Amino acid sequence: MKRGYPESLSSSLGPPQSRFKHNPQGDAQFPADESTKIFARKVADHYSARTNQTLEEREASPIIHLKKLNNWIKSVLIQLYARKGDAVLDLACGKGGDLIKWDKAKVEYYVGVDIAEGSMEDCRTRYNGDADHHQRRKKFTFPARLLCGDCFEVRLDKVLANDAPFDICSCQFAMHYSWSTEARARRALANVSALLRPGGTFIGTMPDANVIIKKLREGLLLQLALIVVLKKIHRKFQLFSFTFLLPPSIPPFFNATKHTLKR
Repeated sequence: MKRGYPESLSSSLGPPQSRFKHNPQGDAQFPADESTKIFARKVADHYSARTNQTLEEREASPIIHLKKLNNWIKSVLIQLYARKGDAVLDLACGKGGDLIKWDKAKVEYYVGVDIAEGSMEDCRTRYNGDADHHQRRKKFTFPARLLCGDCFEVRLDKVLANDAPFDICSCQFAMHYSWSTEARARRALANVSALLRPGGTFIGTMPDANVIIKKLREGLLLQLALIVVLKKIHRKFQLFSFTFLLPPSIPPFFNATKHTLKR
């Protein structure tokens, strides 16, 4: 097996444990306050609490079309940039939803890292083919190593010294979680640059804050317009009574200048 491991660690270690520990000396230039740690823990707890769904349940989801769009985006990126024999580092890999995509790309080695222990357990189960609703006709062709930890907080070059360098690094719909502080954003970028081989490829997807705020503003304007109409009807006919629950103040557009990383 590549990188010096005799067998897939995802199957030999059982449920993944939290192996990452903050190194005060090594990460002293990137201090994290308590609120940031609480935020990261809330993110981990949220994803750990999410239960696996059957195919029928997923199809009935109110955001099924968004999920399919996200999957299509990831599939296209992996097809475009992954090469046969690549070693893959998947940051914030979640429940392993992209394992099949990497298998189709014929990668040679896979390391997945995620902060949520529940998600990593599901990922291990999926990789080993033990989940009833993820039945596969064959096992994955690549060996895998699965680790639980905060990849936006820990120096991964120390943890993955025997696995690096990687040909391709992926972080799908999760990089924005590192933007809670500049320190976490810098750690995310440092981990990617330290673990990719020279000429390696990083692929990532994150939501556009400006588009989200624009859609939110449009929705709030529609709500306010509806309230005006209802008030006029109420004053004229006195047919009903109601209580208005006004939305919070509209947030400003993303301030690119404020959050731009310093060189």
